[in-house]
Amino acid sequence: MRLGELWRYRELIYFLTWRDIKVRYRQTILGVAWAIIQPFMTMVVFSIFFGELAGVPSDDIPYPIFAYTALIPWTFFATGLNQASNNIIGGASLIRNIYFPRLALPIASVFGAVPDMVIAMSILLGMMVVYSLYPSAVALVLLPVFLALAFLTALGVGFWLSALNVQYRDIRFAVPFVIQFWFFATPIAYPASLLDQPWRTLYGLNPMVGVIEAFRWSLLGSGEPPGPMVIVSALVTLTVFVSGLYYFRHMEKSFADVI
Repeated sequence: MRLGELWRYRELIYFLTWRDIKVRYRQTILGVAWAIIQPFMTMVVFSIFFGELAGVPSDDIPYPIFAYTALIPWTFFATGLNQASNNIIGGASLIRNIYFPRLALPIASVFGAVPDMVIAMSILLGMMVVYSLYPSAVALVLLPVFLALAFLTALGVGFWLSALNVQYRDIRFAVPFVIQFWFFATPIAYPASLLDQPWRTLYGLNPMVGVIEAFRWSLLGSGEPPGPMVIVSALVTLTVFVSGLYYFRHMEKSFADVI
């Protein structure tokens, strides 16, 4: 992957990240408040229809915070993936005119979703105080590991889709559908505990399942401690990341000619 080259271009990654953040909120009325509004309003809708009307279980956690806790890593993942999948096409002028590690573009796009997640976490901390839910020290130490899995998942899938998008321009139309389908295939509005073994472990083949369940466990004490399901999700994440990295590196030589 030539990590040394990426390190030499770290300032470029920083400026690309900052550019993505500014472009996303340029000429908006509410600005970065959208980072809170989107997951918060989704949580309200889910609480009404799934929590109250449908009576979906929430592992003995109040449904609003149960849903909102899952929406934070999911929104980070979805935003990073959506941005990363289109960044090679969006950076066509840079790619044609100057040399830099093309990996910098998807990496910057996923990093650009981090501030939104940090802002959304402020609401979660307030909700945890209101509901008197406090994480254990051990679980809290593991939280960065689970966030890293979300980051690697978004980056790995972003590598695949951004490279494919150069060759097949209709990929950009498929990405919103993929994200929407993935959303409902992930235990955000419902807990993974609805499934019995061995199906629960197999459910971990969706890498975001392990991220969401582990995230809830680390902050809310919800569900079981990280086990086979999270391990399966982590292995899938690493597989997607490594394979996406190699595919991106293989295809990047033709980017300037095809774009």
